[in-house]
Amino acid sequence: MKAIVCHNFAPVSELRYEEIADPIAKAGEVVVDVAAVGVNFPDSLLVQGMYQLKPELPFIPGSEVAGVISSVGAGVEHLKVGMKVLGICQLGGYAEKVAISANQVMPVPDVIPLDEASALVTAHATAHHALKQRAQISEGETLLVTGAAGGTGLAAVQIGKEMGAKVIAACSSDEKCEIAKQNGAELTINYSTENLKDAVKRLTNNKGVDVVYECVGGEIFDACTRAMAWNGRLLVIGFAGGQIPKFPVNLALVKGYSVVGVFWGSFIAHQPKDFIANMQELMTWYAQGKVKVHIDESFALSDAVSALNKVTSRQVKGKVVLVP
Repeated sequence: MKAIVCHNFAPVSELRYEEIADPIAKAGEVVVDVAAVGVNFPDSLLVQGMYQLKPELPFIPGSEVAGVISSVGAGVEHLKVGMKVLGICQLGGYAEKVAISANQVMPVPDVIPLDEASALVTAHATAHHALKQRAQISEGETLLVTGAAGGTGLAAVQIGKEMGAKVIAACSSDEKCEIAKQNGAELTINYSTENLKDAVKRLTNNKGVDVVYECVGGEIFDACTRAMAWNGRLLVIGFAGGQIPKFPVNLALVKGYSVVGVFWGSFIAHQPKDFIANMQELMTWYAQGKVKVHIDESFALSDAVSALNKVTSRQVKGKVVLVP
């Protein structure tokens, strides 16, 4: 089969598209013939050796796939050959086939196209976990989403709205603000032309926001630390802007809010039953039209470098997928 292989921790331009052996389903696993794989910002960090995890070399990046089961390992009874599924694989997704633990594979309803299923997992599941388990957001609270036109930002806008929050979307352009509005944001802030902290205070009558879903880092994170309401929760999602900020802890003390880390990969490992329940709820919402996947562009698997470059340059509105 063909796959994208990382031989050294290096710029994404050094990834190779090459022939490797087909995977075999071991006990407790299934092999999925990949129809589409979601491209995520952490994928680029992983291949450069800049992520929390450093796999053994060589490896195949890619953590979320959708496709059809082509073989089933011993002991797997709830999944069958021919099933349409989505799967979570820490590695291996950028390939024509991937072996995945059966515990991290679930059937996809016919109402969800496979390319959208592959893009539903990481972005929406991260946002769902962040707002449900970590922030425990309540109906009527205010939610500020930074980087709100990106994949996980749009997901947070949609899910925040579904959970009853008043959503404020913060983006880097008017065009991106409009996309966030189309996905459920009540209010928007273009932080390229307006001071984010001042805008938040104006839009909340100086109260500040109850929950921040912060994806960007750097100066945007710094502004959010000064725009929190009493008993607020500042969710640390990632650092798409490239700069990991330093947090002045006295602000949390004085303003009485919490800084809450969100690492979806660890959530899956530590709370697998909650993860499955979340995914079932997400797919129900999708079927009801309450959440949706906005695919900005599909790339051929062989063009994975271009797909990753588009994601890391923050040009994406929604999600990018690879199609083998």
